[in-house]
Amino acid sequence: MQLKIHSVHFDADSQLLDFVQAKIDHLLHIYHDIVDGEVYLKLDHNKAHENKIAEIKIHTPGKIMFAKEQSRTFEEATDSAVEALRKQIVKHKEKIRRGM
Repeated sequence: MQLKIHSVHFDADSQLLDFVQAKIDHLLHIYHDIVDGEVYLKLDHNKAHENKIAEIKIHTPGKIMFAKEQSRTFEEATDSAVEALRKQIVKHKEKIRRGM
């Protein structure tokens, strides 16, 4: 799977990029048909505390899944977004299984 990670208005360090990559790779253990994905890490300048945003979009055959979460740290936001995607993947797999 090819993953593009974009950090908007800041430079993400390699530790954060590795963390995000590892979390997305974990989704591959759940669903092998993920083709590619994009991650946007953004800062919300209007908020003081929960100003870190993680937006994750993954492409699978016939379906695009998206999650956006905001938290105090990029790691927390990424964890929450990946968990939301995991739930979407489980639902999608159940739909496929029922259809067969």
